[in-house]
Amino acid sequence: MPATESHRTPEELARLGAEAFDRHVRPTLRPEDEGKFVAIDVATGDHEINEDDYAAVMRLRSRRPSADVWLMRVGQPATYRMRRGQ
Repeated sequence: MPATESHRTPEELARLGAEAFDRHVRPTLRPEDEGKFVAIDVATGDHEINEDDYAAVMRLRSRRPSADVWLMRVGQPATYRMRRGQ
């Protein structure tokens, strides 16, 4: 499924994603969701949780093809970490 172009700025997407996470996702989280990826449709709050980021996004897009998706990681300050290779 192709990605859609968002009409929102990255800052607006981040704000709406954080709001949707707090309002729609956080109340549904279980301890076993720690570290999993959450793909959120910022307009509706519809979301998918999965250990794999791509799977979470694709499952959400299968239901909401035109969603503005914000991706987060449960319990982490950032979705991804960048490390130097050794």
